[in-house]
Amino acid sequence: MNQTSAPQKIQWGPLLISIAIPVVIGITASIFTRPEIDGWYRALNKPSFTPPDWLFAPVWTILYIMIGISAYLVWEKRDDSITFTKARPIYVMQLIFNFLWSWMFFNQHNPLGGLVIIIILLILIISNIFYFKKFSITAAWLLVPYLLWVSFATALNYAIVALNYK
Repeated sequence: MNQTSAPQKIQWGPLLISIAIPVVIGITASIFTRPEIDGWYRALNKPSFTPPDWLFAPVWTILYIMIGISAYLVWEKRDDSITFTKARPIYVMQLIFNFLWSWMFFNQHNPLGGLVIIIILLILIISNIFYFKKFSITAAWLLVPYLLWVSFATALNYAIVALNYK
């Protein structure tokens, strides 16, 4: 792996593309989410630790930007190793499962299906951190807030299932 200590010059095009990919996925997921907030979601029984609705968009925006920067840092140090070959599909899969959660939970009105997806997402994020760490410690650390937020979201999703589907 390319673990050089000299800082590399930022390649703005790849950085912007790396950030745009998760941000666009998030914007697309919001198409399924936003219409359900005032109706279906508001009617659900939610636990006392549910954050206010306005908090989700800024948190996710920051997380998507951090995910993109993380991917860029790994892209900078990519190589032909088996590690990169494994890291790339795990990264893509966690983005897909991130999107699928919004679709399942909000669009399909299926918190139980969402819970299954978000548990898989947690495993994928942990795997993503593991593989990204082999290329960049910073890339791995940039994913930790994402892991923490999705862990919180998993607890919230579980509580919604428990409170609404007895």
